[in-house]
Amino acid sequence: MSAAPQQLQDLEIPGRRWALLSGLPPVMVWVPAVLVAAAVVLPLVYLLVRTAGAGSDLTDLLLRWRTIRVLLQSAVLVAGVTAGATIIAVPLAWLTVRTDLPFRRVWSVLTVLPLVIPSYVAGFLMVVALGPRGMLQKWLEPLGVERLPEIYGFPGAALTLMLLSYPYVLLSVRAALARLDPALEETSRSLGAGRWATFRRVTLPLLRPAIAGGALLVALYTLSDFGAVSLLRYETFTWAIYFQYEGALDRTLASALALVLIVLALGILVLESRVRGRAQYYRSSAGAVRPSTLVPLGRWKWPALAFASLVVALGVALPVSVLGYWVVRGLTAGIPLELLWRDAFNSLYVSLAAAVVCLLAALPVAGLLVRHQGKISTVVEKATYTGFALPGIVVALALVFFGIKFLTPLYQTLVLLVFAYVILFLPPAVNAVRSSLLQVSPSTEEAARSLGRGPLRVMLTVTMPQLRPGLVAGAAMVFLLTMKELPATLILSPIGFTTLATSVWAAAEASIFARAALPSLLLVLVTAAPLIWLLRRGER
Repeated sequence: MSAAPQQLQDLEIPGRRWALLSGLPPVMVWVPAVLVAAAVVLPLVYLLVRTAGAGSDLTDLLLRWRTIRVLLQSAVLVAGVTAGATIIAVPLAWLTVRTDLPFRRVWSVLTVLPLVIPSYVAGFLMVVALGPRGMLQKWLEPLGVERLPEIYGFPGAALTLMLLSYPYVLLSVRAALARLDPALEETSRSLGAGRWATFRRVTLPLLRPAIAGGALLVALYTLSDFGAVSLLRYETFTWAIYFQYEGALDRTLASALALVLIVLALGILVLESRVRGRAQYYRSSAGAVRPSTLVPLGRWKWPALAFASLVVALGVALPVSVLGYWVVRGLTAGIPLELLWRDAFNSLYVSLAAAVVCLLAALPVAGLLVRHQGKISTVVEKATYTGFALPGIVVALALVFFGIKFLTPLYQTLVLLVFAYVILFLPPAVNAVRSSLLQVSPSTEEAARSLGRGPLRVMLTVTMPQLRPGLVAGAAMVFLLTMKELPATLILSPIGFTTLATSVWAAAEASIFARAALPSLLLVLVTAAPLIWLLRRGER
């Protein structure tokens, strides 16, 4: 069994540093990365400007027992959701990439779809379907069930956010599995290790960056969510920020709370970097990436199929079924329902634009984090991820502030709206690209350079094809997140520009859920087609 540890030594080289990315001078990597980070921290600058005038009220607010209690509740929710999402996602990723799970290509698409369901829609659907007097209780009433257990509070919020956020880990781990050299696992098996021992000792350690990166996104997403926690009555820090912004109309104290949220996010980033470590996860010995042999599930096929079915049933089938029920109910009640094709086109257009811009911004940032580790990369990493922890309303109001004062020509344009999406959703793209880049050995780029290829050609023909799983995963996550984003879209959209998310909000605000169900259902269906295309491109 001595050869297996040697294989892992070939993969993890903690002390090694590489000066070039595809032969590019370091300045061509860290300058654009620093510019991206500087653009992303604009909301932080806005918060600091606002908080400067808080005075003694700031200390009183932060030291209140209620503030401390809400802070602890937020931390508990983040920990619970992150652990649950990871437990769901890692087995699903392995089943859909490495096993002969029946219809695994179908499952690979269906298991990602919860990303497109807005948390405010999912929270309401959870109450309607699984609440004490919800649809499930009415179906069980003939069996004598008069009331189901309360779903409000931590259980409902944790379950809802878990089902919505596990695809962050799933996409990241699947991209890493697609790049993992199967020879390493085959070597372990040939030395007598079983499948479970091989997965635990070889595969799982190599997936550590992808798991840690995905878990980081889940934690930050949970920290910034407002829709699900408000509907399920679990008070978190984001809820307190929204109350200060809209209920108390006090933006100064709300900005102070948002700064505390950023401090929490930085703490999560530090924890993630410790878990991920500084090792490199590529081969230094001879080897080549090739398709892996599918693992036969045997007697575990049906339990695996049941597990995937349960996750999809709760995360996709249940919301879609409830939305379909309300659409039919609205039609039978005579409520006029319109197919909002213009809103659907606007959603697709702006989401694709955000996905492309995020990928372009993520490439230099990921290159800096992986190939040029140091003080600059540490600062850039922390700055890049702060936007994902902020509520959309904070980012939107910050850009309104800068748009009116300094960027007047861009105010009320799609350019500023897409910029807001980049601030909010750049971290998923960076995480996916970084996970793939960690598995690309710089020696392959150096070999191409030694054969006379220029830096740009090496990057396009050698590095980029190896990054394809990460690029596709990052684009898919940004696309799905943008499709359902609401606060920034409401505040920054040009006059007359509406999306499916804003249509859902308008109908829900008017308390016409049957009318809100149609754009919600259309949001899921319209997103499915480009998502399938993206995932298929990644597999090829």
